[in-house]
Parts: sequence; C-alpha cells; structure tokens
Amino acid sequence: MTTLPAAAARVQAAAEALGLAVEVRIMPDSTRTAADAAAACGCTVGQIVKSLVFQGKDSGRPILLLVSGANRVDEKGVAVVIGEPLVRPDAGFVREATGFAIGGIPPLGHAAPLSTWIDEDLLQHITVWAAAGTPNAVFAVNPVKLRDAVGARPLRVA
Repeated sequence: MTTLPAAAARVQAAAEALGLAVEVRIMPDSTRTAADAAAACGCTVGQIVKSLVFQGKDSGRPILLLVSGANRVDEKGVAVVIGEPLVRPDAGFVREATGFAIGGIPPLGHAAPLSTWIDEDLLQHITVWAAAGTPNAVFAVNPVKLRDAVGARPLRVA
C-alpha cells in the first residue's frame, strides 16, 4: 500500500472518524479541476464534488459549499437561503479555515467546523468523488452518507 501524503492521510483519518468507509486514492494525474477529476476517476463531471469556500459578507465566517462539478454557484440565490451575501475569500483565508490549499480541499477534516451546504444535484448519484487534501488525491463516497457525516444542509446552487 502506498503511503499517503500528510494532507491526504488527515482526510482518510477524518473520514474514518466520521464513520465513512472510504479509501483515499492518489491519482497519477491532477484532479484539480472538475473535468480533470472526472477523467481520472472515470465518472461524469456531475459526480465530482467541488468543495468551495466562501465567506459570509456580514459575519466573516467561512461557508463551505459542496457543489456538483457540473454546476456554477448562483451566489445571490445561495445568499438568500444562507441568510447573508457571500464573498470569495483569498487563498490565505481558505487555508486558515480548512487547513488545506485550494485545489485539494476536501468536504471534511477541516481545521475547524464549517457551516456546510450540499448541492441537491450531488444527492441524485449513488457515488460521487471528492478531493482528499492534495491536487491528485480523491475518494469515492455515497453523497447521502457524506451529507449526513458532515452535517451538510441540502441546497439548490444553480
């Protein structure tokens, strides 16, 4: 068995602590974009989980949106549901909030608990693929189990 990079090992341990039986895989090519990840994982772009960190404009708190790779976030529509406008934070804010760099942000295992929302479109699949801490680490998971494990609230993002 290949030893996982430290960030990917943290994701594996966090998943196990949440009761998710997943296997973090290191892919030979980058999975940084949804299209790259879909090609590497042999799935549709819609089955890729984009872990997008926004910042509440009023509260300043980090907000994690787990979005289908096929969708773009309607920030104004999402803000209505969440209850405050969203802003796109810089890479430093994202790393501080999650403990991971942009391009490998997982849906779990963050530096601190995050307010988390999941794209309803992801819940239509049996299996989705998410980043696991590095630009080429991923794991497959049932989206309903992921939602329940991380306490994500369903949301229409597009």
